[in-house]
Amino acid sequence: MAAPICTFTACLEAGGPSFMPTQVVVVPLQVVEALGGKTTRRVAGTLNGYPVRLGLLPMKSGERLMMINKNICQAAGVQIGQQVTLTLNPDPTPDHVDLPDELAEALAAWPEAEAGFQTYNGSMRRAIAQHVGTAKQAETRARRAVELAERLAAGRHPFRK
Repeated sequence: MAAPICTFTACLEAGGPSFMPTQVVVVPLQVVEALGGKTTRRVAGTLNGYPVRLGLLPMKSGERLMMINKNICQAAGVQIGQQVTLTLNPDPTPDHVDLPDELAEALAAWPEAEAGFQTYNGSMRRAIAQHVGTAKQAETRARRAVELAERLAAGRHPFRK
């Protein structure tokens, strides 16, 4: 059976948790149900034609919230207040993580770190990759990748010294 594909239009709004204001789209209940209901936590598709892979956060109403960072908004050419068209389907590989080159190299060079990395769930692995990938300078990305690899290889938590 092919994965359901749902297309809908929504307004890009300011929102997100109070500690992390961002841009959000509310996924209507009928779309949530068409995507598989409560069991679907990650989706893949497009935002105004730009490819996205995002998580769905539950709301009390049964709808889901998709947080869309500023980089995706810029790449898709959208801003708060605009109508956006989303085409979504359940993510076929919800635990997939796009690794920054520096982190991929560090994990490949250090099998113990790779093993430690794989013990974490997809959400934590994405947080580790994001921590390395969001650094603006190559030196900072490399330093973060090495520090995280050292902690992972030693069996320590990646974000606790």
